Amino acid sequence: MVAINCDMGEAYSIYRCGDDEGIMPYITVANVACGFHAADPVVMRRTVALAHEHSVKVGAHPSFPDRDGFGRRELKMEPAELTAAVVYQVGALTGFLAEHGMPLNHIKPHGALYGLASRDETVARAIAEAADVFDVPLMGMANTVHEKVWGKRGQGFIAEYYTDLDYRADGSLIITREHVAYDPAIAAERSVRAVTEGLATSVDGQDIPMRADCVCVHSDTPGAVDLAKSVHDALTPYLT
Repeated sequence: MVAINCDMGEAYSIYRCGDDEGIMPYITVANVACGFHAADPVVMRRTVALAHEHSVKVGAHPSFPDRDGFGRRELKMEPAELTAAVVYQVGALTGFLAEHGMPLNHIKPHGALYGLASRDETVARAIAEAADVFDVPLMGMANTVHEKVWGKRGQGFIAEYYTDLDYRADGSLIITREHVAYDPAIAAERSVRAVTEGLATSVDGQDIPMRADCVCVHSDTPGAVDLAKSVHDALTPYLT
């Protein structure tokens, strides 16, 4: 069984990013931005309320403090700084969850922080320390440092597959500053393959091992609503 997740609540003030209202009916888990790369208190509160309305579980989506770079630039931070930054962001989100009587489902780092933690054990451990405060699973990529460090935690590890990003032949994810459109039919077909066969296709056409406890669609990918619907329809027999 699998979940469909999406990074959401990435608007700020009067600026919009992604169609959360259009996507929410087609996902089962929302990773909500916590203010450091996107979102503000009003956006966070509105996103949690929307998830509650659609019975969608909510996880925290903390980032490097990099609003101008949308959290997709690596910053040099000490481990204690990283732990504190994640606790700070997740703590803010839990207040809005409490308003609706909703539990925190998981923590999934955003952008460059996610990518760095997939390669750097020190960074991964700093994030795990923050997750231990909230006693929740961490979401990341199988066959990387994510799984090596976070998979040892008793709270669990959630492995995800990306429908709208490419993978290198070594299984690493290509994290772009700006996402490009993906064919919804191809994304759906590849999502089913990742879930049922444990395989993904690299950017150069090779088969690579892929564990997919959940499938991710980005809200800022062009055509994200159609992409989410296509993936949802294809994965309906396998949804948790």
